[in-house]
Amino acid sequence: MSNPVHPVDEVLPAGRLTALGLQHVLVMYAGAVAVPLIVGRALKLSPEQVAMLISADLFCCGLVTLIQSLGATQWFGIKLPVMMGVTFASVAPMVAMANNNPGVQGAGLIFGAIIGAGVVSIAIAPVVSRMLRFFPPVVTGTIIAVIGISLMRIGINWIFGNPFGPTAPSVPSPEHLQWLDAVKQASASGAVPDMPKGVALVGSVPNPAYAQLPHIAIAAVVLVSILLIAKFARGFIANISVLLGIVIGGVIATAAGLMNFDKVGKAHWFDLVLPFEIATPVFDPILILTMSLVMIVVMIESTGMFLALGDMTERKIDQKALTAGLRTDGLGTLIGGIFNTFPYTSFSQNVGLVGVTGVKSRFVCVAGGVILIVLGLLPKMAALVESLPTFVLGGAGLVMFGMVAATGIRILAGVDYKGNRNNLFVVAVSIGFGMIPLVAPNFKQWMPHAIHPLIESGILLASISAVALNLFFNGSQGDTAGAVHAARQAEAH
Repeated sequence: MSNPVHPVDEVLPAGRLTALGLQHVLVMYAGAVAVPLIVGRALKLSPEQVAMLISADLFCCGLVTLIQSLGATQWFGIKLPVMMGVTFASVAPMVAMANNNPGVQGAGLIFGAIIGAGVVSIAIAPVVSRMLRFFPPVVTGTIIAVIGISLMRIGINWIFGNPFGPTAPSVPSPEHLQWLDAVKQASASGAVPDMPKGVALVGSVPNPAYAQLPHIAIAAVVLVSILLIAKFARGFIANISVLLGIVIGGVIATAAGLMNFDKVGKAHWFDLVLPFEIATPVFDPILILTMSLVMIVVMIESTGMFLALGDMTERKIDQKALTAGLRTDGLGTLIGGIFNTFPYTSFSQNVGLVGVTGVKSRFVCVAGGVILIVLGLLPKMAALVESLPTFVLGGAGLVMFGMVAATGIRILAGVDYKGNRNNLFVVAVSIGFGMIPLVAPNFKQWMPHAIHPLIESGILLASISAVALNLFFNGSQGDTAGAVHAARQAEAH
């Protein structure tokens, strides 16, 4: 008599497999395309380049999902129903890099840092799989909360406009600009001394492009739509409430003449995703160290996710399988850098979906990975996403990023504060460190420039603070059960 097939290894009928795989894709799609939009626009890349980022991202999501779910040799792949996507933990450091070095040059620095972090992650995966005790819920909850709070600024700026540039709250007075032009011309003729290098006028007049009421109204409709769908819909429809809200906002923006499809019409129906298509990587040791620290946090979160998923699917996760899963996080990040995309990790929305549907087969995620690869090869799809106005995404961003913060708060709610008051210090001080770059972004101006990438991310400051303070107050007494409990609650990260 043959041994029964474990539910994780069960191959479902093709029709059901495709439908369930598509459901996994739709649940993660909004989060997957958000990161290339954020980073691409922070880099001030052209719309065509941002569309290429989106295509490459979807392609790599699918490719790394196949490696993680199917397995590739004994070294890579945990062989569980895992969907891989870009981690939001990497967004704030990448945006900081983009702000300091916009354009293709900055893109090269980011991709170089990602490739370097991928190599480091592959090498340290066996070590990280044993570091779980340093990241109890009081640490992971604090880090995830700070990630959400840090990202919230991006969603708010999507709605109203960025603090600097064409959509800044204020612009220089036209009269002052005319005067400055006259002085420039006069200095060129020698009538007045040459103007000092870098002289500029500050914004003093309200900018008509900032916080436009129609934009705010559409963002509000997107937000309300998401909340209504989440409350009144059930099952699959409720799970894709964010995606449906974005679609509703896009339809309204199109009807109002605020969204056009010129770029979609010009995009090809099919195109290959090629390595180094946007920028050649530049390897900066400090930036690689910064991204490697982010990846350690990401891999610790993945550890909790894998343990929770093993519990849900009733498949024991041993040290070897856990290391193979974490090593795939590193390989996915390396692949992401090569294809000019981003770091990858398991998407916990999809871990939650496994619990909701009760379908444990890893081949459902294999089907989802194939669908993502196909979407990545369709430039028109990427161009359509890139065409969405930022205020449409802003309404959804409040939900997406806020849910990350709420997930951290939920994890922190299970921490023992009565029996161990020192946990309050860990949370309080670490969140305070995480807020420094948000509240006082120029705090580092007198510090050595070489360490700026290490300290300009509130997420990294909070991570270092939380780990150090937890060791100081509590030692390294974390347990696996606490990590699994935290991971089960992290359904929106």
